[in-house]
Amino acid sequence: MVSAMIRGIHHVNLLVRDLDVAVERYTRLLGIKEFVFDSLSSRAVRTARFRAGDSWIVLVQPTGPGEPQRVLDEEGEGLFLLSFDVSHLADASEAILAADGQLSGPPRIGLDGWSVVDLDRAALCGGRIQLTEDSSTT
Repeated sequence: MVSAMIRGIHHVNLLVRDLDVAVERYTRLLGIKEFVFDSLSSRAVRTARFRAGDSWIVLVQPTGPGEPQRVLDEEGEGLFLLSFDVSHLADASEAILAADGQLSGPPRIGLDGWSVVDLDRAALCGGRIQLTEDSSTT
């Protein structure tokens, strides 16, 4: 059962048009001072993330064509996806498939070596949901 494998919210991705402006606003308005900056060329994005309790909040600026840029163009800035923390991505993926769910693509490597897989949006009422296995927390 998948719910038994979900340990919490691993991260929330928020799309932004300008990462530098977003970081300044989060610093000024929310007092966030410690960001981890990164880029993920495979997804054509620059990111700045910070901790909110046990979860990461990831500000995502697209830098080229791809799903993040398409969503930003169509929907504007804001919530992009919610990622649940799982202890074993392969087991969780198999449980999804066994329950007649679908993955929207193969597992891939995300920020900081995170192993991630996106779930089919139609099966989850349109939500952009992802599972993440973070080897630094296992």
